[in-house]
Amino acid sequence: MNESKPITHQPITKNIQLFGDELREECGVFGIFGHADAPTLTALGLQALQHRGQEAAGIVSSDGKQFFAERRMGLVSDSFTKPSVMKRLSGNNAIGHVRYSTTGETVLRNVQPLFADLAAGGFALAHNGNLTNALTLRKKLEKAGAIFQSTSDTETILHLIARSQKQSTVDRIIDALFEVEGAYALIGIANDKLIGVRDPLGIRPLVLGKLNESYILASETCALDIIGAKFIREIKNGEVVVITKDGLESYMPFPKKPERPCIFEYIYFARPDSIVGGKSIYECRKVFGRELSKESHIDADMVIPVPDSGVPSAIGYAEQAGIPFELGITRNHYVGRTFIQPKQSIRSFSVRLKHNANPTLVAGKKIVLIDDSIVRGTTSLKIVRMMRDAGAKEIHFRVSSPPITHSDFYGIDTPSRDQLLASEKNVAEMCEYLGADSLAFLSIEGIYRALGHKDGRNADCPQYTDHCFTGDYPTDLEDEAGGELNSQLSFLSISESQDQ
Repeated sequence: MNESKPITHQPITKNIQLFGDELREECGVFGIFGHADAPTLTALGLQALQHRGQEAAGIVSSDGKQFFAERRMGLVSDSFTKPSVMKRLSGNNAIGHVRYSTTGETVLRNVQPLFADLAAGGFALAHNGNLTNALTLRKKLEKAGAIFQSTSDTETILHLIARSQKQSTVDRIIDALFEVEGAYALIGIANDKLIGVRDPLGIRPLVLGKLNESYILASETCALDIIGAKFIREIKNGEVVVITKDGLESYMPFPKKPERPCIFEYIYFARPDSIVGGKSIYECRKVFGRELSKESHIDADMVIPVPDSGVPSAIGYAEQAGIPFELGITRNHYVGRTFIQPKQSIRSFSVRLKHNANPTLVAGKKIVLIDDSIVRGTTSLKIVRMMRDAGAKEIHFRVSSPPITHSDFYGIDTPSRDQLLASEKNVAEMCEYLGADSLAFLSIEGIYRALGHKDGRNADCPQYTDHCFTGDYPTDLEDEAGGELNSQLSFLSISESQDQ
């Protein structure tokens, strides 16, 4: 190994004032089998999925005999555009992962894909989602003698696979997944196969594509588009696909359940140019805005989005209301990790690091301000204040999703319930807190109508995983119920080395 600089990785304390009012998702995954440029194509696919995780990235490739791994902190472009890194990744098969840590601290040893030598041979695993019984299982495994090297719940799955008494890698994976609860889209690579699994409810997304004769698995269709691959279909809820040189085989080993994909893929997480559940994400978000206008119309001079997430809904709202759409806020896209923990003296400017109002446009105007969600409300508060300072006469805040009243345990980084603004205040109190002239959210029925369900939400069998709005969790929350979420894992502060 080349000489490298020591990098000390400490858990990052996210600055609530600066970045704590955004929803963040755990990760994105990408895998390709049987292509001469597999590592490079995987790096490109991860670039397209960068919005799903910006803290770390990793790629594991295989030439059929040997595995090659590169895992790095930071963005995909920070490392995987370097020839010195890419030349160390060989083989026709590869999987990759971009990470935002909802489970496990932000250190190099938690970066995926994770690799293990199993009885059936080497195996690497990348995971999008979150297990709701990971800590419970971890404690059982530790008592049985398992030694964990990371604090990621993905390693729990690896240990379960390793301890399975089944013979084949595929059977071991299926056996292990019968023990877990929660949301997951898994991509694994053995020497001779690529494996993809989606949880029985289909909470986390996974799609199948093809580039010439090479099959691809990815979190979103935009990762297929970037490399010119053809979208084949979505992986079904509860489906296991096994890709080898002989083609693709599909298994449905789990008890059949109605699909309940995460509704936040449509609201926030998926890239606007992706297709999810046969629906254009961009068009869905425009329709959210139209429904919002129907439910809470108000006369105004202009509709202004909070960029970038509020733009499609603001376009839809403006079209429905017949009010001009204007970019009254400019977003700085070049704010990086430098400002995660700014000095106290500049924290008051935290919003302006990312957003700035256009005073010449909004001064003296009655505006409708559109955003996709409100979490803690800290950023929304500052944006309303910023628009007041810019001279806006009236500010009517509209949100293109229902109030977030419950925490998530499936891979979305939400605060504890007592830190969610909508769980502590009603709409009138939230409006007063934000300093807006009025506040309205899209109703739960409105968002279901916008997604094509004319009769709204089916309370007996909801069409989506929507617990953040309704409190209707689709799986058991074993760690939460048993108090495991409050238990402290042992953390070792170490200095980790990373090749340059």
